[in-house]
Amino acid sequence: MDFLSDPSMREIVEDFCQEANDLFADLETSLDEFEDDPSSAKSLETFGQVIDRIMGAAKSIGAHDIAMFCELGKIIGYKSSQTKDPALLSVVIAVLFDAVDLLKKMVAKIQSGEKDSKLEGLSTEAFGSRLKWLSDKFKDIERASCTMENSDPEDEKELDQNSIDDLMASLGL
Repeated sequence: MDFLSDPSMREIVEDFCQEANDLFADLETSLDEFEDDPSSAKSLETFGQVIDRIMGAAKSIGAHDIAMFCELGKIIGYKSSQTKDPALLSVVIAVLFDAVDLLKKMVAKIQSGEKDSKLEGLSTEAFGSRLKWLSDKFKDIERASCTMENSDPEDEKELDQNSIDDLMASLGL
């Protein structure tokens, strides 16, 4: 069911927007903590867990663009927690802060009554380039929590480069 286009579900959509906005503060706190202590992979793990909550809620109301965007953020958060390269991690932090900013704008579009949260009208070209660059840097990192979610658990598979590219393409990045 697509809650976004059903006026009788507006309250549920508003609840999603409020919860997402509350969770954005948690995401920023995780990133701030990581910035203060780049040796703490736990902060990136927390980021991945929180953005996963937003992703699940977005899927449940039919905000598929937000869900896919969160999935990319989750992958970057989890996979970056597996590297110790300080230069790469400084790029990751900047990209994840930008991701939170874009997610806020996407949720604001829904909150204002727009039927979709697409990134149209938002400056995403440079952001998309950075996501592609990062996904290439992480292509060799295997991580069980970075699987594509399917209705049949036996069909779940590790997100490979093509899957990440498909996610970005579906977002217009």
